[in-house]
Amino acid sequence: MIVLPFFAPKHALLLPEFPAIHPLTGTFPMHLLRYLRLMLVGFVMGAADLVPGVSGGTIAFICGIYDRFINGIKAFDLEALRMALRFDWRGLNQKLPIPFFLALGTGLLTAIFSLSHLLSQLFVTHPIQLWSLFFGLVLGSILLLAHDTWVWRPLDWIAFVVAALATYWLVGLPVTQTPPTLPFVFMAGAIAICAMILPGISGSYLLVIMGKYQQILEAVSTRDFLTLSVFIAGIGAGVLSFVRVVSWLLRTYRHVTLVALTGIMAGALRTVWPWKSVISTRINSKGVEVPVQEINVFPTDTSQIPLSLGLLLVGAALVLLLARIAAPSDKTA
Repeated sequence: MIVLPFFAPKHALLLPEFPAIHPLTGTFPMHLLRYLRLMLVGFVMGAADLVPGVSGGTIAFICGIYDRFINGIKAFDLEALRMALRFDWRGLNQKLPIPFFLALGTGLLTAIFSLSHLLSQLFVTHPIQLWSLFFGLVLGSILLLAHDTWVWRPLDWIAFVVAALATYWLVGLPVTQTPPTLPFVFMAGAIAICAMILPGISGSYLLVIMGKYQQILEAVSTRDFLTLSVFIAGIGAGVLSFVRVVSWLLRTYRHVTLVALTGIMAGALRTVWPWKSVISTRINSKGVEVPVQEINVFPTDTSQIPLSLGLLLVGAALVLLLARIAAPSDKTA
């Protein structure tokens, strides 16, 4: 039987199990409900990674799959590559959490290809409302992670403050314009994925700082598969190296690492402040003027504040809802 995670155990609702069908052998290795739940988490992760200031790693963390996500990526090594080249699907399936990544990847790619154009339009037409929602998402994530790691020791407070200040400085760096050549696209993918893995740091915002965000977003919208392939190759190179560092830190210094990640998210609030003033722009490939560098300002139109506060609360509530939807069993799925 399946127990829905939305209720306390004394109110648990029992549902019949779904039949199992494996994607390689014809038998499914996880319950359909858990598979769909992971697809939903992947979809939200993909949507978050499209937004400068929100990290897909944050979504993975609050949904309770971060450790599984990191350890699963770490399992991709030379041995796994040799198995794939030998078409040893049985051994590869035993080594890698294929159903987990299949569900997560399906949701993530669906979000990226379905929402990239919509988010581009909303950033133009409703920027304050969109940033208010994202501010609430990040703020809710900070409160949730701080609650899970409390009580903090003096060393934890130091780690929090240092991480917050360093992130605040990093995301405030001026935007640079790197050449739109493929080597720089590869480098951007490798750097950005390191941020996407960490809860709090937005890989999308690092793309903005490197002058690559609009280029990659347009490549997704126009289906420029050459640019996307090089960008994905950079992502692969970055993730396979950096994920081992994160895994070691979580295994060796878990508590203080989680506190530092909370500080990273706190510093990243600078990027999702709803009210911004544009100080420089550029013309994109479609002939549209887009902002290049912005600074945070206080709201001048007070009539926008009630709606912004409402969307902020909605964003924070969505974080808590996602944390409830993620089944405890997903952490070890």
